[in-house]
Amino acid sequence: MPKLKTRKAAKKRYKLIAGKRFVRRKAFKGHLLEKKSAKQKRNLANTIIVSKSDTKAIRKMLVC
Repeated sequence: MPKLKTRKAAKKRYKLIAGKRFVRRKAFKGHLLEKKSAKQKRNLANTIIVSKSDTKAIRKMLVC
């Protein structure tokens, strides 16, 4: 069976942290920021830990 390739899009989006958990950025911070409040933009700037149910799929994409 051939080796699995790493999904490059996933590699750019997720970062592995201690405890075998993944961190990701929040969505909706890329453009159209004029209409969003400062509070909303501030909250979107934070990173969050990926849920346990999604961790298995991400791990498979990154071939960890």
